[in-house]
Amino acid sequence: MQDIVAELQWRGLVHQMTDPALGAKLLKEPTTVYCGFDPTADSLHIGNLLGLVNLVRFQRAGHKAIAIAGGGTGFIGDPGGKTEERALQTKEQLEKNCASIQAQISRIFNFANAGDVKLINNADWLCSLSMIEFLRDVGKHFTVNAMMEKESVRARLEDRAHGISFTEFSYMLLQAYDYLYLYEKYNCRVQVGGSDQYGNITAGSDLIRRVLAKRLGGEEAAAEKQAWGLTWPLITRSDGKKFGKTEAGAIWLSAERTSPYEFYQYWINTPDSDTGMFLRYFTDFKKEEIEALEAQTKAEPQKRAAQKSLAKAVTTLVHGPDECRSAENATAALFSTAKGASLTELDEKTLLDLVKEAPSGALPAARLAGEGAPLIELMAESGLWPSKGEARRAIQGGGASLNNNKVTDVGAKAASKDLLHGKYLVLRKGKKDYYLFRVE
Repeated sequence: MQDIVAELQWRGLVHQMTDPALGAKLLKEPTTVYCGFDPTADSLHIGNLLGLVNLVRFQRAGHKAIAIAGGGTGFIGDPGGKTEERALQTKEQLEKNCASIQAQISRIFNFANAGDVKLINNADWLCSLSMIEFLRDVGKHFTVNAMMEKESVRARLEDRAHGISFTEFSYMLLQAYDYLYLYEKYNCRVQVGGSDQYGNITAGSDLIRRVLAKRLGGEEAAAEKQAWGLTWPLITRSDGKKFGKTEAGAIWLSAERTSPYEFYQYWINTPDSDTGMFLRYFTDFKKEEIEALEAQTKAEPQKRAAQKSLAKAVTTLVHGPDECRSAENATAALFSTAKGASLTELDEKTLLDLVKEAPSGALPAARLAGEGAPLIELMAESGLWPSKGEARRAIQGGGASLNNNKVTDVGAKAASKDLLHGKYLVLRKGKKDYYLFRVE
């Protein structure tokens, strides 16, 4: 057994605990811990990733992990952090979303070599729960006064323009019942989550305590079998940008929504001021390793050693080592003209991800037949260079590349043999300006 709470504390990942002695109590015996994931989309995002990483940490410390897909609570929606009522999802959409995120969770635990995680959908018990049974066995343990003091409810009550429906008001009771159900069926005694979930977590641990007190004949007897909660702080970036957001939108764990290349780029572009925090939060690097990377980055910021280590670790965790290598190769191709950084090494999907923001145009295949088309003509046609004269001077000055290979001959031609994946030519001006020819 390892002191998981001590590890989370040095990583900056303990915001609140229901019991200050939780670390010592978890050292006594293996304990089951759970974290819930809201199926509002068919993919988790990197805000959810911290919950998965921490479940992995609990498991490596000798405990058992349960990940809950909220297929039942998803019918209602957590009011926390929302200023207005969520749009209700259909049963079919929730089932699809839950299946997708359960597959993602399983894959991440596999890539982390963390052993198995028990994956459960709370629709399995919530959707068969009768209203009378729920009010009698759960509702009677809560006062409306106490519920109104919870931050997720209080904030909505203060917003008179939107308020809160009875449906969302009842959400914390459903999550509390989840904890009771897992406690009784799997002896789950720890619930973890972001600090915005503390009210829901304490509602669950309080419900367990009250049910046990009634069953065992008093609070003292219940205290021996209590359940606990732990939260970590919500992540904020030092540059003021919202964590997990880019101009293109959220950073998803799904390769279909956010490609492995885009995912890698998000982490490689982390500001120096945030890299140490993210290494503590999202990797299994030891304290000494992280401090060494921070020192190296401070001394040689241009090498971005910490960002490279962060991007590699997190991309490998989410997408696996093969996709991470492809993203690293694409990044090398994007920022380097060195030997070995040719675009010929990239798979088609990664290539298109790399140049997706670049202008593009069609090129008839016939122009590349035989000896091919003069490269100077294609350069001028791309618009990256305003004329053939400018294109010629760019080649003479070493500022033009074809497929990321520097062009040195003003008489060079582009032929069919130069096509990437049999249908693309990529021109590059300087370090970052690209143009994509799609050959038809």
